[in-house]
Amino acid sequence: MDDAGARYAKNAGAVFSLKFHAVWCPKYRRPVLTAPVDTRLKGIIREIAANREMTVHALEVMPDHLHLFVETDPRWAPAEIVGKFKAVSSRLLRQEFPFLRSRLPTLWSRSYFIATVGAVSDATIRRYIEAQKGV
Repeated sequence: MDDAGARYAKNAGAVFSLKFHAVWCPKYRRPVLTAPVDTRLKGIIREIAANREMTVHALEVMPDHLHLFVETDPRWAPAEIVGKFKAVSSRLLRQEFPFLRSRLPTLWSRSYFIATVGAVSDATIRRYIEAQKGV
């Protein structure tokens, strides 16, 4: 496979490389993501990603937040990505670990952080676009 094939994915209508770093926390930043919840949460995140044809490049669960580095295709907006992970994981974890229902009104806070992760800088992209007219 050539270098472009290794860096980019494609579907019927697009060639892309969409990678995101997402972070979110339990409600009130409570340190409830400890063993065995953290292990199960990692499994749930990986299951959701597999079902949505996403690739998890890195995942770390801390007691009061988690970091996810995920690659996806253009079908999923960043808000949908985080929303799906939070909704499904909250439902499953609260079913399996009753103490999460008694200590928190909801598992996750409403807020989150998400940023794109790319192979080139914004300055490189600006120069590339500006150079298209041969200026």
